[in-house]
Amino acid sequence: MSGVDLAASSLNKQPVKIAMLGGTFDPVHLGHLRSALEVSEALGLDRLHMVAAPRPPLRGEPTVAPEERFALLKAGVGDTPHLIADDRELKRAGPSYSVDTLAELRNEYGPSARLCMVIGFDTFLRLAEWREPERLFELAHLVVIARPGFEQPRYKALEELVGQREVDTVAELMAAPAGRFLSLSLDTRIAISATEVRARLGEGKSVRYLLPEAVEAQIFARGLYQSR
Repeated sequence: MSGVDLAASSLNKQPVKIAMLGGTFDPVHLGHLRSALEVSEALGLDRLHMVAAPRPPLRGEPTVAPEERFALLKAGVGDTPHLIADDRELKRAGPSYSVDTLAELRNEYGPSARLCMVIGFDTFLRLAEWREPERLFELAHLVVIARPGFEQPRYKALEELVGQREVDTVAELMAAPAGRFLSLSLDTRIAISATEVRARLGEGKSVRYLLPEAVEAQIFARGLYQSR
């Protein structure tokens, strides 16, 4: 079912609830997937698009080709309900900007859809540096995955950007199609680092129970992240 079909099927019902969670997924691991699943449950989403980024403007070059990382993401997501491995940014020329992806999703799902962009706390701290940060709120809500026990003062530019948009509950967030901000605490926090996974693979150490079995199998079958 396409985004348009999903929106159409919701006529005379509650507006469709959609989110995007972008990342390099270099490689995708159980921490990424568990967080995506819990965000989907907490927000009551119809779909969460896990969007693979080819070359994020504010991060270094990923160590594996975009097509390989997307293949791993697709294997990791598998048939998990409500999660979608999305390669739309890989089909664009140049840097991948979240504002462009949100604009595409908004066009696909329509003006009444509840559209959210989900990011981690560290990424949130750099939000003011993003391309067209104000427009992000015109297109979607912002949901930040909280880091338990960690409080860091927000920069002035970030405070001005968030402004009076913050809400306390999912119900308040979903009362409008876009424009609000929610800090979301997840039940499970799996402290897995993609950097550490790559390091272990490069050193020939086990990554069992850090990655889905399907992802681990593809990494070894394709010889990814390993010392030559």
